[in-house]
Amino acid sequence: MDYCHRHNLVEPDTAGRACSYGIRVTLPANDTMRKVIGDDWERTHWYATEAERDAAFEHMAERHGYYRKSDTPTQVLEKISR
Repeated sequence: MDYCHRHNLVEPDTAGRACSYGIRVTLPANDTMRKVIGDDWERTHWYATEAERDAAFEHMAERHGYYRKSDTPTQVLEKISR
């Protein structure tokens, strides 16, 4: 498969690896964004090793610099395995 956009979440070098460690991203029940994207929205990111997953989890949990001081991100991150 060809990958033509850098913003795709699939990394061509790792696309064929078996991935057993994941991060499930959801929104809290009272988040108003649910009205836009639906109550059942979730995104799962998979990683081949627990160390890769844990590093990604720490990065995703950081308060990124593009938030305004008054903004508070409400995503819920959950480590999962299969």
